[in-house]
Amino acid sequence: MIKNTPERYGIPAILLHWSMALPVIGLFPLGLYMTSLDYYHPLYQTAPWWHKSLGLLVFLLLVIRLIWRGININPYPLPTHRFRGIRLSLLVHRLLYLLLLFTCVSGYLITTADGRSIEFFNWFEVPALIGGIEQQEDVAGDIHFVLAVSIVVLTALHVAGAFKHHFIDRDETLKRIFGVGQSIVIKEKQENMK
Repeated sequence: MIKNTPERYGIPAILLHWSMALPVIGLFPLGLYMTSLDYYHPLYQTAPWWHKSLGLLVFLLLVIRLIWRGININPYPLPTHRFRGIRLSLLVHRLLYLLLLFTCVSGYLITTADGRSIEFFNWFEVPALIGGIEQQEDVAGDIHFVLAVSIVVLTALHVAGAFKHHFIDRDETLKRIFGVGQSIVIKEKQENMK
């Protein structure tokens, strides 16, 4: 199944979700680790290269995911979902998208502050389009860190909500993003959200 249906996510939505989740989870500890390295550490050049390339990958996947989300429906909430929970889930998802976008932009501003382009897995380079702003690297770095921590907190909330649905509510919310299960949906619930 390619497109999402009222009951399930399509394969592209599932693949986009997990292909973004894995690098996002890895970027935070990698970012913390690379800032602790001194000039003579063997990974001093390699760790930032991976961090920048993965960050650009997340940005690219985010753009594709937002486009895919814009041309697809989302599966309807399950009958067990409460109105407040639906609203909270929607808010968390939107905040995650915004935080990811601004984290990628701030990372770009850190890296290109000196006018150098960013290498993307040795395939091509993304040019420095914005530079010469006073204290660009420092200000963007502080913003980048705060946004990254916010992503970690929201991701933890997102995962906790998924586990709550799976282990406490025993509904099929978590199964949907793995592409399994048979969800029962009431369309009126979707109408009530508007």
